Amino acid sequence: MTMYEVYAHPALQRYRAGICSKATVFLLIVLALTYIPPLLVAFRSQGFWLKQSTYEEQPNVRFKYEVLLIALNSSRGSYVAWSTFQQFNNLVGDRLRIPLVSAREEDKNNDGKMDQLYLKLELPVQALEDIYGVQLILTFSYQLYRMSTFVMQSMAFIQYSSPIPGAQLYINGDLKLQQRQPLNHQGLDTRYNVSVINGTSPFASAYELTNIVSSYQERNITTVLYDPSPVWLVGRATSDPFVITANIRYPVESISYIPGFWEMIKYAWIQYVSILLIFLWVFERVKIFVFQNQVLTTVPLPLVAPSKPHQS
Repeated sequence: MTMYEVYAHPALQRYRAGICSKATVFLLIVLALTYIPPLLVAFRSQGFWLKQSTYEEQPNVRFKYEVLLIALNSSRGSYVAWSTFQQFNNLVGDRLRIPLVSAREEDKNNDGKMDQLYLKLELPVQALEDIYGVQLILTFSYQLYRMSTFVMQSMAFIQYSSPIPGAQLYINGDLKLQQRQPLNHQGLDTRYNVSVINGTSPFASAYELTNIVSSYQERNITTVLYDPSPVWLVGRATSDPFVITANIRYPVESISYIPGFWEMIKYAWIQYVSILLIFLWVFERVKIFVFQNQVLTTVPLPLVAPSKPHQS
């Protein structure tokens, strides 16, 4: 009759030695070499502490219906302009041109957050006013909630010029988040929840593009219109307005943040344990070899079989 193994279990072998014996010193050294080097290896291999991480989130973006437009008229060395800020319009004087504006935001995936802005601006110009360039600022409310609650007022700056007078400017791009520093992992952050343009100021310096852009770029977190792909169309009739059409998407962002304490510990623990398992396996074999072969003198006790579970 053919025999085969149906079950196996290890036997427990115990070894005894004095407290001040060589075997005890050896065991202490092995314990130190088992648990300390993995910590040093994990630490020296860079990235032991997770100082910065990223996550993805669909921002809650809403167009604030604040616009500042300057259309360059190089044939007269001048410009025409309009904005939603009355103080700016007062400063413009006879260069003011009030456009027909239509704007629509869409939530394409029905998640409660807007995904896209469609903007069309028809700027009336006189027969001798040819448009050679456009400078346009649009402002937005930008909010994040998944980690820390981050709220700011941001903008998209559009600028384009051509040596040929145009009839229409078409823009299609993404409103992307730019970070010079990571966000916190929790809490409320409203440090940039201030207007990009001081629309109540009666001074012309408050509406100069260099001042607006310079002040905005001082922030550590901003938005920028990425890859706008401008299309400059020519052939405007003298009675037609100059048209600006913009299609701006609000994409899912990869956001950098500073991890919290428990996330850092979890990340460090995973690295430490993954290296520790190798050291445990190696030094367990070393101890078995040393004590089984009596490299260091110890007193072996009789083999002990695993205890059987109690059966009533």
